[in-house]
Amino acid sequence: MSLVELIAQADDRGLAASGLACLDRCVPLLGGDDEVLRPAWASLTEGGGDWGECLEKARAALDPAGPGESDESGEDEAVLLARRMLEAAPAARDAAGIRVWADACSVASLQIHRLLDPAEDGAGSVDQRREGRTEGMSPLVASELRRQVTVLELLAEHGAGGLRRALEVSVEGRRVLRAVVSRRARGRA
Repeated sequence: MSLVELIAQADDRGLAASGLACLDRCVPLLGGDDEVLRPAWASLTEGGGDWGECLEKARAALDPAGPGESDESGEDEAVLLARRMLEAAPAARDAAGIRVWADACSVASLQIHRLLDPAEDGAGSVDQRREGRTEGMSPLVASELRRQVTVLELLAEHGAGGLRRALEVSVEGRRVLRAVVSRRARGRA
């Protein structure tokens, strides 16, 4: 099943986890620590905290100036896309608003990975990847697409019980992106 189909079938918890996972993997671009979104993850559990309140705290914790010196490599654009994901997160977890946000986060996260991948991605747009056309996909984009699909499948199969594993998938992706950002910074130095 394509990523687009998985998003279309997901419930509000699955959609919130999907969008949050995309954002969580991109936190290294925003200068945030690994725990900044942990309360938002906890809010997705039964009896967890208030989603909107958790997002506001995360927005306050992430420095709006953030990293991202001007360069021609696309990193500025990647930072801007990550910041937009955070700012666009809806305060309420209603299905309509969260679906639009999760879909936008999916596109933005794939685009971020595409911008930061030194390998060329053969697709004209990330929409082709989301629809299941994966020929000539660059490694960083391929791994991000795999993570997005995995998170949605975990929540579809296990509901709230899949949240821990979805978070683990996100943490793995965050480590990968942090390494890419670090390697690029060393290359500029």
